[in-house]
Amino acid sequence: MKKLLNTLFITQPDVYLSLDGDNVVLLKEQEKLGRLPLHNLESIVAFGYTGASPAFMGYCADRNISLVFLTMSGRFLARVIGASKGNVVLRKKQYLLSENESLSAKIARNFIVGKIFNHKWMIERMTRDYPLRLNVDQFKEVSQHLSSIMMDVRVCEDLERLRGLEGQAAVSYNALLDQMILQQKEHFHFRIRSRRPPLDNVNAMLSLAYTLLANDTASALEAVGLDAYVGFLHRDRPGRASLALDVMEELRGIYADKFVLTLINKKIVNHEDFLHKENGAVIMTDEARKKFLAAWQNKKQEKITHPYLGEKISWGLVPYAQALLLARHLRNDLDEYPPFLWK
Repeated sequence: MKKLLNTLFITQPDVYLSLDGDNVVLLKEQEKLGRLPLHNLESIVAFGYTGASPAFMGYCADRNISLVFLTMSGRFLARVIGASKGNVVLRKKQYLLSENESLSAKIARNFIVGKIFNHKWMIERMTRDYPLRLNVDQFKEVSQHLSSIMMDVRVCEDLERLRGLEGQAAVSYNALLDQMILQQKEHFHFRIRSRRPPLDNVNAMLSLAYTLLANDTASALEAVGLDAYVGFLHRDRPGRASLALDVMEELRGIYADKFVLTLINKKIVNHEDFLHKENGAVIMTDEARKKFLAAWQNKKQEKITHPYLGEKISWGLVPYAQALLLARHLRNDLDEYPPFLWK
């Protein structure tokens, strides 16, 4: 199993990244802010309109260090990707299956089964842990509804119908998300998913969490030799890492949503951590983003027993484990892609 190394988050704008031997040097207006060895890093995420020297980008590409640029609000801008590596036969198989909608649906439905299963058990756990603070009858009703949709998804061989079923499940689950916010209700609520821009505090955090998860998943897919941009559920669109979006579907609730809920319910963030702009957009302050990223790094280090592999791994390695299992399925080593089923 791959070793989980550190991610370097650069949250100050206008920081230039340069290479000095095997180290990254952070420069701002010719002033050296820091110098870090690169052998301890597996990814670098830079917020704001930072730049990087060609030598530095080449170093990262050669050594498979993910280099990602985001806006200050966390919106994805670009990734630096080196020459395609890995098994050409594996990629050709991926492209072949992706061209066939029926075969794509057979793979895609397992991503959706994983997503719905995990949402269902988030709901069940909430009713177990907070029976006096939730509308338990409503939670149980949604849980049963998700079980019913999951049975339809398991036999679905049509991509459009699959997307419809996934949409139905998402609407039911999202209707409960606001009740899962147990603290700071006057400042944190969830009515509807809004993005570009996010229009409330919760959506601002969800957007950033999904972006980070998508980047981690795209890096994991590239690391096992797959093309992160050619998906089965999400079809081809220039610049979109469709396969990363496919694989992260099953992790959205249990990884990103739970993370955001924890920050709110444990009062790690509060309403003063957000800025509300005139156009309605809500963004996190610089200090809040630092707290968020530090907590995200801690979350990635937490251990969990992988339900299929039966092996204790870090949460941060779950996207890599799923990428590995998907590659094994495409090589015909596994009859089906096993989704990550959390309970």
